[in-house]
Formats: sequence, structure tokens, C-alpha cells
Amino acid sequence: MERILGIGGYFIRAADPASLSTWYQEKLGLDIDEAGWWRQDEGLTVVATFESETKYFGSTTQQSMINFRVRDLDAMLQQLRDMGANVDAQAHDVEGIGRFGWVTDPEGNRVELWQPAESAR
Repeated sequence: MERILGIGGYFIRAADPASLSTWYQEKLGLDIDEAGWWRQDEGLTVVATFESETKYFGSTTQQSMINFRVRDLDAMLQQLRDMGANVDAQAHDVEGIGRFGWVTDPEGNRVELWQPAESAR
């Protein structure tokens, strides 16, 4: 049986695609080229389903949420705050999984940031 090898892309509808792409590059440090290619560091990728009424994604109209792995969640969240980004007030720890924080992009999409626990790397 054939199987998937990894995430091939994540696509976001936007009122202003160029501006939103710039936000992801400048605020989150997403190192993408002019074609949209990003060579990410090796590590875990989680695929999980949620109940249709979950509030975890922020707005119930948001059908999916991207999660980016980060090295230092506290430093990343502070950097985003310093840049004026809309960062949730609290981070969340899950034993054995890691630490989570959230930022909302200018189009209203909630983005999750994850610092994996040592055991999850």
C-alpha cells in the first residue's frame, strides 16, 4: 500500500494574499521563497481531528488550524507581542507533549505554536 510522506502544503484563503504571506514571513519567520517553497526542519507532524463545534481553533468558522513547531515558545510569543501581533494571553502545557501558544493572523486565522517536550522530539 502506498502512503503519504509528509505535509506537502498548507493553503489559506486571504483577502490580501501578498500581505498575509508577508505577515507569516515577518512575524513567524516562515522562510519561504517567491514560489512558496519552505524546507522545514525534520520533526513530528501531528494529524488530529476535532469535534465540529470545538472552540480550540478560535472561531467556529475556521475549519482547520496550522500548527508550527518552535524551539523556544516563550521567546517566540514575546517576539510576536513585541511586533504587535495578536497573541493569546496564556500558553498551555501538556505533560509529555509540550507547550502550546496561539497567535491570530491579520485575516483572523488562529495559528498554534508548539514547543515539543523532549520526549516528543
